[in-house]
Amino acid sequence: MPKQDIWRQGLDPKIAQQVSVIKSGFEREEIEVGLLRADGGVRYMYANGHLLVREEYLERVQAHVKRSGGAGHAEGVIPGIVLLTLDNPPSVDEPQKFDDLVRGIDDALGEGVATPDHILTVSGEIGPCPATEPEEVYDGIEPFPSARADNAGAGVRIYIADTGLLPEARTAQWLKSHPWLAGVRGGDDPLAPQPGQAIRPYAAHGTFVAGVARCVAPGADIFVANIFRIAGSALESGFVRELGKALHRGYDIFHISVTAPTRNDRPMRAFALWLKEMRQYKGVVCVAPAGNSGSHLPAWPAAFGDVVSVGALAADWRSRALFSNYGAWVDVYAPGRNLVNAYADGTYDLTVPPYTGTRKFYGMAQWSGTSFSTPIVTGLVAARMTRTGENGQEAAAALLAKARSQAIPGVGAILLPYGNHDIE
Repeated sequence: MPKQDIWRQGLDPKIAQQVSVIKSGFEREEIEVGLLRADGGVRYMYANGHLLVREEYLERVQAHVKRSGGAGHAEGVIPGIVLLTLDNPPSVDEPQKFDDLVRGIDDALGEGVATPDHILTVSGEIGPCPATEPEEVYDGIEPFPSARADNAGAGVRIYIADTGLLPEARTAQWLKSHPWLAGVRGGDDPLAPQPGQAIRPYAAHGTFVAGVARCVAPGADIFVANIFRIAGSALESGFVRELGKALHRGYDIFHISVTAPTRNDRPMRAFALWLKEMRQYKGVVCVAPAGNSGSHLPAWPAAFGDVVSVGALAADWRSRALFSNYGAWVDVYAPGRNLVNAYADGTYDLTVPPYTGTRKFYGMAQWSGTSFSTPIVTGLVAARMTRTGENGQEAAAALLAKARSQAIPGVGAILLPYGNHDIE
């Protein structure tokens, strides 16, 4: 096996294909991607040579890593956390050495003083979503869940951290066939297909997510940020910087479309400090998908106590989707299998084994995953806020109480897009 493909050893082919797409994207940005494997899957992915360091420990961490060949340079990420880029990091082909370096800092200074700069991604097997590649639907099909006919969500501002918005989603012609997305704003989706090109993996992810939220809360003011612009992925450092810029802009709900495994399944340190800042803004709530690994292990940021974590129900809406993560850290489950909403136009070449071939899309698709069940909950929170005058945290707490009262044994608390959950 060529040296550049050493990372593939022991990886499930389906996961290896998705990792390849992500690695190639970051390589174009001159960032090396490392990963540790576990049981044929990805234990965690990181930017090689990048450490997120608690600011008060920076000099001591630099002194420690000097023994490994150089201290590197530091830059701010969020108050309390700096990004330390090592001068001579371990080879990306020897990820265990990087993990050992972090473990040495843990032993010397305490766990969590320095953590890898994790890669967060919308990739199905590595992060939360999608659980499937997009599937074809009939031309002219309606969204599912269907769009409400009222103005639920009016006056509520939602920030969706995702891949951005398809450029055509702002045009009058496109909105004639996707009226539920009228008025949604956002940065351009960098993965959107160019004329004559096939649709790239993860393109239109942000548009689909915004469409689901808008169907449940048609009056909400939604902005779709194009944070996950590198093959549907971003570094934790860059992700937190973007969220920090948005905090003062008056959003009621922060909807995060990714979840990632982390080193030793520990909380993301930089995101934890962003949550601390968010708590200073009264009533603001954060919602995130639980992930698609079918695992009970905590995934982040969904597993934070301050985040509403959403798992996925199967197509019968009475059982948990097999792909959905689960456990006591998952707050609520909502439909996440075979949802239908806005997508790009064009052809899509299947990339995930064992499926091969090309699919043709006409502006709509069927898709599955916890990041598609999550906007149902976000929409329900927004709809309740309009109805009751509650702030985001109050509305979310009331909905979770309702969800627990109708919990399904063996699954957990559930919320459905049709019913009176937003007004009771």
